[in-house]
Amino acid sequence: MNAPDMSVDFCGIKFKNPVVTASGTYGFGREYNEFVPLSKLGGISVKGLTLLPRDGNKPPRIAETPSGILNSVGLQNPGIHAFIEKELPFLKKQNLAIIANISGNTVEDYMEMTEIASDSDVDLLEINISCPNVKSGGMAFGTSTSSVEQITRAVKSKAKKPVMIKLSPNVTDIAEIARAAEAAGADALSLINTLLGMRINIKTRKPILANNMGGLSGPAVLPIAVRMIWQVRNAVSLPICGMGGVATWENAVELMLAGASLVAVGTACFTDPHTPEKVIDGLYSYAKDSGIERITDIVGTAVMN
Repeated sequence: MNAPDMSVDFCGIKFKNPVVTASGTYGFGREYNEFVPLSKLGGISVKGLTLLPRDGNKPPRIAETPSGILNSVGLQNPGIHAFIEKELPFLKKQNLAIIANISGNTVEDYMEMTEIASDSDVDLLEINISCPNVKSGGMAFGTSTSSVEQITRAVKSKAKKPVMIKLSPNVTDIAEIARAAEAAGADALSLINTLLGMRINIKTRKPILANNMGGLSGPAVLPIAVRMIWQVRNAVSLPICGMGGVATWENAVELMLAGASLVAVGTACFTDPHTPEKVIDGLYSYAKDSGIERITDIVGTAVMN
């Protein structure tokens, strides 16, 4: 048979293959480019950006867990203006789709960030709604349908690029949250973000992380990601970028069968920077060996019992 078509049309944006890197795990790509050419990736979701530079949380802010890590980095980043000036020109030369991940503490923050990012050369906006809403007692934007609708409508009113809402798994009903984002005009969804977790040092009896709690990622969260992607796929018609525990091409296939059109690799890059490349190659071989003409043909085709 002919070589399988690995490309993905996602919100009108052409990805050469379905593999992207998850925000917060790949920086702005410069360091990893020394191991794997960025041009081999379908896309990159850059380090989470805020309006102004942030130093992040005090250390320790990373802790190992069984089959994963906890992180409480705190969105350390140079600010969106520095990203556009210093990092984006480099990324534009790498022949891959660029996803700007943006965060804020108020609706106004998100709106301003969206305007700035929309006027840049990024391809897609990923809106991190796991940030605390300082006007609502610190509750994350992504934990209620009303706040999800509010932030999505606000962002869409300023967006000139497709908007992908990144869903938090720290909710009771992920499908309900997804429907709220769709109703408010989201173009796509990404999930799952990290799950809240904690480790305690049994000698000091204190949490290992200075911030007490952190976001759990890595292979341990894969089954939760598969379940939530499947639930969201059956609740909305929006395209999905799936993530959560992907370390092998087989993991990527699971997420695609559950309903993801794109698959993001994150924490696995810390232990093996070649992971995205291996996932891409594995997906290609899987499609070729299985007689699959287009890799997107498998999206959402899992057969339930």
